[in-house]
Formats: sequence, C-alpha cells, structure tokens
Amino acid sequence: MNGLDWAVLIGYFGVMIAIGVWSHKRVDNVSDFFTAGGKMPWWLSGISHHMSGYSAVMFTGYAGIAYTYGITSFVTWSFPIALGIAIGSKLFAPRINRLRSRLHVASPLEYLKNRYDLKTQQALAWSGMLLKIVDVGAKWAAIATLLSVFTGISLNQGILITGAITAVYCTIGGLWADALTELGQFVIQLLAGVAMFVAVVLKLNDKGIGFFGAWDEPALQGHDKPLVGNYGTVFLLAFLFIKLFEYNGGMLNQAQRYMATATPKEAERSARLSAALWLVWPVVLFFPMWMSPLLVTSQKPDGSDSYGLMTEQLLPHGLLGLVIVGFFSHTMAMCSSDANAIAAVFTRDCAPVLSRRAREWNQRSGLIAARVTTVVFLGLSMAAATQVNSPAFKDIITVVIKWVAGLMGPMAIPMMLGLLRPFRRSGPTAALTSWSMGLLAFWLVNYPINWNVDGGVPLQYQVSVPLAVSLVLYILVGFLKPEDTPERLAIIDRINTDDDSSGAAATIPPQRDAVPAKD
Repeated sequence: MNGLDWAVLIGYFGVMIAIGVWSHKRVDNVSDFFTAGGKMPWWLSGISHHMSGYSAVMFTGYAGIAYTYGITSFVTWSFPIALGIAIGSKLFAPRINRLRSRLHVASPLEYLKNRYDLKTQQALAWSGMLLKIVDVGAKWAAIATLLSVFTGISLNQGILITGAITAVYCTIGGLWADALTELGQFVIQLLAGVAMFVAVVLKLNDKGIGFFGAWDEPALQGHDKPLVGNYGTVFLLAFLFIKLFEYNGGMLNQAQRYMATATPKEAERSARLSAALWLVWPVVLFFPMWMSPLLVTSQKPDGSDSYGLMTEQLLPHGLLGLVIVGFFSHTMAMCSSDANAIAAVFTRDCAPVLSRRAREWNQRSGLIAARVTTVVFLGLSMAAATQVNSPAFKDIITVVIKWVAGLMGPMAIPMMLGLLRPFRRSGPTAALTSWSMGLLAFWLVNYPINWNVDGGVPLQYQVSVPLAVSLVLYILVGFLKPEDTPERLAIIDRINTDDDSSGAAATIPPQRDAVPAKD
C-alpha cells in the first residue's frame, strides 16, 4: 500500500463514521435503534440483509477453498444461502415482521417467553450471545489477517482498528446506521469486485488463457467439480438446512432486517432481493478466486492468503485501496449488524431477568443500555478474535464452518420452527430438549467421538449431526408431549394471520412492560 491506498482507506472510515453521526438523529428510542422503527424501505432492507451475511472470511477462508477445490466454494456456500433465503421469503420473513408489528417486540427472541416460557428464552438468548462472540471474533481475525498482508501491522492491531471504528458508527446510529453504511459498502463492493474481475480476465488474456479455456489448465484440474473432498452431498444438504434457519433469522441480525420493514409483504420482497443478490453476485467475486492457482502460489497450506497475494500483484494503487476497503466493508457490515442484534437480545431479553432496575428502564434508559451493550459485545468479540488460530478454535474457516454452522441448528430450530403452525404442539419441553441435546451432540461428534475415529469425523457429519438431533427431537417431543396451550396458540395465530392491511409501524413498549415483574 502507498499513500493513495491509505487515503482511500482513511476516507472510507471517515464516511462510515459520518453516516453513524447522521443516523444518530433518527434514533430516538429502542424501536429506532433495533428495528429502524419499522420504517426501512424494502430495497434498503434487502441490500442490508445481503451485506450483513458477508465478511472478510470470504476473502480468506472461502478463498482458500476456492484456491484448493474450485467452484465447490460457490456450490456449498452462497448457492444454499440463496436458496435458503428464497424459501424463507415466504416461510419466515412475513412472520418475523409480525413479531414487531403485532407483538410489539424489539428483539427476535423476545417473543419466545410467551411462545414457550422464560427458561427457554433465556437458554437460547445466552447461548446465542456466546456463539455470536466467537462468530464475530472469527470475522475480526479474518479482516485483520488481510490487513496484515497489505500493511504489515500485527493481527491484534488490525482487530483493534476495525473494531473501534465499527463501534463508533453502529453504537451511535443503531440499525439505521448499519443499513445505510451497508448500502455504501454494497456500492464499494460492486466497484471493487468488478475491478478485480476485469483485472483477472486481462491477466489471463496476457497469459494466452481464454475466459472458458482456463478450466482446461492443469492447475485447475478437478476445480470444475461442484462437490469434492469434505464438501460432498451430505455437507451441501446440511448446509442448506443450516442456512435456511441462519440467514432467515437464526443468527438474529437478519431477522432484524425483516422486522425493520413496514409490512410483512415488504419483508418478503426484501428477502427475495437478498436471495437474488446471493445467487448472482458471489459468482463475480468468486471467479478471481477460482483462477488464483493460475496466477499466484499460496504461502499458506489452506490457501487463505491467495486472494490477498493476487490483489497485490494485479491492481494499481488506488484500486488496491478500494479492494481493501471492500474487505473492510464486508466485515464491518456483518459485525455491526451482529452487535446491534446482540444488544437487542441482552437489553430486551436478558437484563430484565437479571435486574429489577432493568425492568423499569424507560425509552431513554433503554437506549443508553443498548449502546453500552453494543460496545461491550464488540469488545468481547475482539478479545475472542485474538484466540483464533489457537488450539481451542483453530483456523478461521474451522470456526466459521464447524463451530458456527454446527451450533446453529440447536439454537435456531426452536426459534424459527416456533413461528410455524405445523409445529404448534412443540412447547418448552420440546424446545429445551432440542436445544440441549443438539449441543451435546455437537460436543460428542467434535470431541470424544472425533478423537476415537481414525482420521476424525468427516466435516459433513460434524456439521449435520447436531442439526439432525435437534430437528428430530423438537418434532418427536412435541408429538409425544404436546404443550399447545390456548395462550401459545394465540401467539402463533397472531404471527400467521395474513391480514396485514395496516402498514403502520408498531411502537415498542418500554422495557418494564416486556417481562413479568419478578425478582
């Protein structure tokens, strides 16, 4: 990087902070901070939903998969995400929107105390927050890894820089700041992605390699196979189910995008836009990664530095800075949206259970608590980022695929399936059994069993077994011990009724009205 690249990077950081300051004027209460007051246009919600699913892991971990295996990086990652969101646009998006408009909640998990009970809500809330700390920590580590390639600064310095700047704009501006910065980040990503795509095509032409003929080169032998190695059919099907839950609300931040639109119909349109972007745009981003074995030699065994090396070699200064900004935009979009979602869960779901004082927060006190929680979460996730590549967590892609994908099912299934009428018989017993046994299955498969199997348990089973256990138990226990009380059925009916003629934004009640007043 030279002075021009640094100017682009610093200018980008300045714009992000400015958007946060401007968004501050639109945030008057917790409804504005967590759900944009239900006033976000569907197209902005859709772009924000799309962008909040990316991070620099794509340019490190998934770039390594693309470098090693080829197009399976698309087939087993962005394609199932696109398909999952498309299914969820009808199945989940309208119902999640009604959580805000009809049940008047600000957190995606707030409805669980009435759909199940307080114990279930707390179990899912606390475990979800802990998982998010690890998940976001991996994202900080990914962007810091890329930053170290280009600037030479240490991993911890990179984590501190990106985390501190993200904390400024998302803390003061809430979901509005997240969405507006994600719109700007989408534009930057578009320019940077096209620039890199063109640069790779031109470089291949200089080598006498045609656009389609590249797949015949020896270095790309087998890279045109959609399913290879650990990324086989079982992995693809498991990932599809995981992403169906995760990207439609299971990881909380995407649920907020659905809640932020004015009506369920607009939430559905938002999801369809995000699905279309996930189907088309990653092909442009992945193409240079697929071609990377023809242009660079990775210095890391997993190939995670290949995209960074290729960028340095192919792009002139200025454009190099723009692509680096694109890396930041991915990670900051996801991490800021996660921080906002976790702040919603803690202030609306957890704090009132821990403290009577929290139950008495008014709108101003709740907003202050939300901002403090956002900063604390970002700090904890940055601390977790320093442990990536340690014996406990291993490398970035292991954290993202094994930990996050493997633990997603047990946490998301009670939340997401609880929205649907066919699962109305499943109550607190089914939810807690599904959650706890899914977590136990994750531990067994990844540790005791893995240690005693030659070569270890294949990745597809590490990911799929916890999901399968949770899903089967949620349905089976609900059938054997139905808990569909009139009160729970009433909640499900309010979420599933199609009469959405009123588009007025719902006002989120003060926190003291959100939970039973008990010590």
